[in-house]
Amino acid sequence: MDSKIRIGVTDCSKFEIYRDWVLSYDERVEVIQLGYKLNNFEEIKNCHGIVLTGGEDVHPGFYNKPEYYNYCYEDDIDVQRDEFEFKVLAYTEENDIPVLGICRGIQVGNVFFGGTLIPDIASWGKFDHSKMPDKSDRYHEIMVNPSSWLNGIVNTDKGLVNSNHHQSTDKVGKGLVVSAISPDGIAEAIERSNPEGKAFLLFVQWHPERLKDQKSPFSKNLHHAFINSIVNPQ
Repeated sequence: MDSKIRIGVTDCSKFEIYRDWVLSYDERVEVIQLGYKLNNFEEIKNCHGIVLTGGEDVHPGFYNKPEYYNYCYEDDIDVQRDEFEFKVLAYTEENDIPVLGICRGIQVGNVFFGGTLIPDIASWGKFDHSKMPDKSDRYHEIMVNPSSWLNGIVNTDKGLVNSNHHQSTDKVGKGLVVSAISPDGIAEAIERSNPEGKAFLLFVQWHPERLKDQKSPFSKNLHHAFINSIVNPQ
């Protein structure tokens, strides 16, 4: 690999926040914006890693629950984006490219691997995980499985993360396992059930790119582990 580390970051309404977080690693990192509106899927061939960003609800037809459509935000569904990101994941799996999925990233990732989603967390009898009335992120504690791969990255069994979503993982996709949960049982992180010898793959429900504490292991350590998996592949 040349001296540049090229990270593909999927297009979304808050793209710049994800881009700046990825770029903050060091000056070797470059970001390639990927999206169906840019008609640039071929650019993935120049990427050493992929970040799946937050945004729209995944259309429930993709996980065979069309009846959940009424729980989705109708103006917040983008089937073309879903299809584009499934294509991205198919490529990364085929070519052993590291992937970090954030917020919607955990949802589209879980569906790609055959899992299902809770279309509206509050309607499923859990605490509200959406943004606060003043539009700021909600914060809550999570518990990290002590024996998980994620635990080896964050080096702690619990921590404080932010939340701004109304959907989450339900049935977990094939080959994946939940590695962190909220106190009310929402899956907050998913990883490979057998990561040995495979490319970095981590999906998180929280927003590491905008945690108030950017030195938190739930932001900084994730960022470093992801980039290091590219710089120093095992």
